[in-house]
Amino acid sequence: MSTTGDLPARGRRRDRAATRAALLAAARRRFAAHGMDGVSVRDVAAEAGVDPALIFRYFGSKQALFTEAATVERDPVDVPAADLPLQLLRGVLDGAGRSGADHPLLALLRSSGHEQARLQLQRQMCEGFLDGFAELADGPDARLRAEMLGALLLGISVTRSVVRTPELAAADPARVEEVFAAMARAALGGPPA
Repeated sequence: MSTTGDLPARGRRRDRAATRAALLAAARRRFAAHGMDGVSVRDVAAEAGVDPALIFRYFGSKQALFTEAATVERDPVDVPAADLPLQLLRGVLDGAGRSGADHPLLALLRSSGHEQARLQLQRQMCEGFLDGFAELADGPDARLRAEMLGALLLGISVTRSVVRTPELAAADPARVEEVFAAMARAALGGPPA
C-alpha cells in the first residue's frame, strides 16, 4: 500500500481511473456487508490497497463515496415498458448468483437508518422502476399495485441473496421468472397467464 497518494512504492503513476474503480468496488462490498455505520474510510482504502486520503481526493467524503457506491446503475439498453418487470427480476437473479455480495441495494438496506440512505433508496425505486410499473398498471389503485410489485422484487432480492430461504435460493431462474411473470400480470391488471 502506498502512503504517497497516487504514487506506488516504485514511483510509477497509479492509474486514476483504476484506483477510483477499485475504491468503488471495495466500498460496494464493504457497505453491502456492513452498512454505512459499520465501515470506515480506512476499511475501504485498505481493501483497495491505497491511502485513505484518496477517498477524499476522488469522492470528497465518506457520504459521497457511499452515495455513489450505493447507486443502482440502470441498464443503458432501452426495453419496452411491458418487459420492465422481467428485466428487473433478471437483474435481481443475476445479483443473487453473486450472493448479492456487492449489490448497491444491500448497502442501502443495511444503511436505511440514515435518512439520506433511505431517501436514496426511495428515489432509486420510484424513479428507477415504480413509475414505470404504475404506467403499466390498469384500473384503480395503479400506484399502490405498482409499489406492491416493487416490494415483491425487493423481497425476492433480499430473500434469495441474503436470507437464502431454501426454495427461492435453489430455484431455477427460469421457474422464478415464470412464477413472477404471473404475479406481475396479476398485480398490474393484465390478463392472467
